[in-house]
Amino acid sequence: MAKNAPGKLRVTLIRSTNGKIGKHRETVRGLGLRRMHHTVELMDTPEIRGMIRKIDYLVRVEQA
Repeated sequence: MAKNAPGKLRVTLIRSTNGKIGKHRETVRGLGLRRMHHTVELMDTPEIRGMIRKIDYLVRVEQA
């Protein structure tokens, strides 16, 4: 029996990173977000969830 593959999340940067904590800016870049209103689809893993939780005030997350 195959292991369930993780789902996908759609992450959108909704607030600017200007003037934010440096580690939070790095986390945004680590998720692949480049500019305001840029959306990326990422695998739903505990590592990605932790990064999103760190910058939850900057992003919007939806199930893909």
